[in-house]
Amino acid sequence: MVPYYNIIRENIQMKHSIKKIFQGLNTYLFFILFIAFLTLMLTLEQQLSFDKVENLKNQKRLIASLTKIKKDDIELALIQFNGKSTQLLQEINKLKVLYKYNYIDQFLLNNQKEYFSDLERLKELTKAFNQAAHEYFVEGKDKKTEKETKRNLERAFYRINHHIDQILLKSIDYDEQKFAFFKNIIIGIFVLMLLATLYYRKALYSIYKDIEFLLHIDKKSKITFNIYTSEIDSIALRMNRKTVSTDNPSFIDQVTEINNYKGLINSYSMKKPKDGNFTSVTVLEIDNFSKTNRPFPQDVAQAILKKVAYTISLHEQPVDTIARTDYNQFTVILSRATKEQTYKDVELIRESIAELKFNIPNQGPVQITVSGGHIIKPTNTSIEEAMKQAKEILAYAKSTGKNKILQMKDLAQRDM
Repeated sequence: MVPYYNIIRENIQMKHSIKKIFQGLNTYLFFILFIAFLTLMLTLEQQLSFDKVENLKNQKRLIASLTKIKKDDIELALIQFNGKSTQLLQEINKLKVLYKYNYIDQFLLNNQKEYFSDLERLKELTKAFNQAAHEYFVEGKDKKTEKETKRNLERAFYRINHHIDQILLKSIDYDEQKFAFFKNIIIGIFVLMLLATLYYRKALYSIYKDIEFLLHIDKKSKITFNIYTSEIDSIALRMNRKTVSTDNPSFIDQVTEINNYKGLINSYSMKKPKDGNFTSVTVLEIDNFSKTNRPFPQDVAQAILKKVAYTISLHEQPVDTIARTDYNQFTVILSRATKEQTYKDVELIRESIAELKFNIPNQGPVQITVSGGHIIKPTNTSIEEAMKQAKEILAYAKSTGKNKILQMKDLAQRDM
């Protein structure tokens, strides 16, 4: 029998899982969203730094304007002075409010104590400057007093400007520290995102090529292709198995459209279980349903057989083989990593069949159940011999009731 396509095969465990790729991609997209959110927060933080610098510059402009108020009209000068001096104190309060939202400075630089100490000092110097300016405009009426108050105002002007310049320099220093800290983080994030983007771009392209490969499987072409994902590998194997089986009608059971006994032997010989896996053979028989005991009309009986076969096929993996090997018997050959898993999967098949119900004319709803004999096939035992042993266990299972699957250990207990 010639397969319709050739595949460069690897161990299925070495292949990539589409599910894991998309789970990782989902996490990666959330990571990008988080980075975008973090970038937004950093931008807002930087805006706060700009606002702080602009606030300090505005204070310098206000201070300079206070020294330029004309004394020609003393009442107007006092009104202007009072307004601007009050605004100076409000600007300092704004700086305190801005810092509440400057989380990086608070938690990364831990400069809260130093920052508020500078603001308190600025507040004191502002009050001293306001006092000196007030004295200059109100008390400096004669030349001697005006000279003295002007010198005091100039000294206060210098001190407050010098302190604001120091705060501005510290602000620059804080920004440099933050930049140095985030520079390495941003470079690291960029490298990670670059590698992740390249990986997922390659992975998605490979998944697309796998799907494209499935679309081009036909009887006339022989394609050499290295399948990237385990799911596509399984689908390709299943497609190949089904196509090859239908190529020879003598291997197919005409009622259920799954393998017959000959198809079972042929299909099993074509499949190689994974290294280290255990192979189990289970013979299932529909309870109270045989050639000699036909409780249903032929069309109903065939519908039941089809439904049971379909239910079994739902649990079939690419390395498994299922077949209808007698009128009311099905043989299931599984390859799993552990013995326990083979029995667990067969039990799932039994439970799924037990959930089937048929509405039979003149009889009402009827539940369908199966009994079975289950063995782990030794490597030195033929499939025919393994089926013979499974049938022996099946016979014992039937004698103890129905809707159960027994194993070799159950048969051993009977002999004891």
